[in-house]
Amino acid sequence: MDITSLIIFLAIGAVAGWLAGNIMSGKGFGVIGNIIVGIVGAVLGGFAFSLLGFTAGGLIGSIVTATVGAIILLYIISVLKKA
Repeated sequence: MDITSLIIFLAIGAVAGWLAGNIMSGKGFGVIGNIIVGIVGAVLGGFAFSLLGFTAGGLIGSIVTATVGAIILLYIISVLKKA
């Protein structure tokens, strides 16, 4: 992975984490928190979409996949916090 791919990967993670934070709780988690939530969400979203047989390509597809995964992640975290 070259530096350009890494920067794009981190930017997608940051955008996805920010979007998920706004959708789920109405606030973000800071730059580092958004990147972490977005990256873990991208992995989770990619796994969930592959189970359903969907594939997303391109920049927008990557952001959507990562955002959906980050929303799932934040939902799981909120359920675990309540338990």
